[in-house]
Amino acid sequence: MSNNIFAAGLGVATTDSNGKVIEMFYHKAFVQSEKNMGPVSDFVRICKEIFDYQGGNMTYSIAEMNIDHLKDIFNGHSGTIKFLDAVKSAQDRAYITILQKDEAPKDIFESYLKLTLLSNRLVKPNCQNLDGIFANLPNLVWTSQGPISVDDFADRQLSAKVAGVNLEVYSVDKFPKMLNYVVPKGIRVGDAARVRLGAHLSEGTTVMHEGFVNFNAGTLGKGMIEGRISAGVVVGDGSDLGGGCSTMGTLSGGNDTRISVGKDCLIGANAGVGIPLGDRCVIEAGLYVTAGSKVTYLGDNNFPRLLKASEFAGCDDLLFRRNSHSGRIEVIKKTNKVELNEELHKN
Repeated sequence: MSNNIFAAGLGVATTDSNGKVIEMFYHKAFVQSEKNMGPVSDFVRICKEIFDYQGGNMTYSIAEMNIDHLKDIFNGHSGTIKFLDAVKSAQDRAYITILQKDEAPKDIFESYLKLTLLSNRLVKPNCQNLDGIFANLPNLVWTSQGPISVDDFADRQLSAKVAGVNLEVYSVDKFPKMLNYVVPKGIRVGDAARVRLGAHLSEGTTVMHEGFVNFNAGTLGKGMIEGRISAGVVVGDGSDLGGGCSTMGTLSGGNDTRISVGKDCLIGANAGVGIPLGDRCVIEAGLYVTAGSKVTYLGDNNFPRLLKASEFAGCDDLLFRRNSHSGRIEVIKKTNKVELNEELHKN
């Protein structure tokens, strides 16, 4: 991205027993573009006025600010006014974050804002610098009373028991559920625990109960997700990931190739893909195609050639199947189109 201001957000923090910020919820987040310059520019103007903002990626507390004065400055921006009214009772935990450059996030504020931009569909996966984000996010105990630091949990649990309150633990993780922060228009998600904050779900996407979408990953159009979308993986419009299927990620195992699934593809149940898949491709159920898989290509004249699957990366209109007699993986050209049930994706 350019050196110009590209994003800003207004948020409320959660702190631990020592007052340290452990989590951020951004109620308002903006991205600057040629079509949308106003909100971010207003943030910059205000921060220059009240914080002496000189540039760079910065986060400012509004703990000592006069809320009514800020409302006057934000006059005309109803969403921001609503935020400022809401945080009056928690002003010491309210913050403004400005991102001038797309640099690796350096703290919790910048990390949560970048994840929120993804889940709000303001940026697409793999279009931001997220290097080192894991180091910025502490493991937290995610509970029915919100995020709690691991060190504070035992005391909070005791307090809840004494008060006769059931403190339910959902997970211990660095990433929260996306739907606790952002509910994008036109999606269905069977199990909120299966979609992390930072997932990008386009309108018309259905994530069934066994589907999973990691951060910095997701769909670019309507789709049926019954399998796993790993970090960094994007799935094109009209594609179907069958139950229990997997897309190979790039966070572990030494793989440095960005896996993607094109438009109108089908990955069968319990299948998997370890190469970038072109449009209108099918991998039959139960078949995992990795980059190093030896596949037999049956060309137009049905003349077999033994190749690595990586040589078909990005190619369109392919069917990957296992020969039930010989056991070999075969690739053939296909002509029929995968089509999703339109009624299922009118969300």
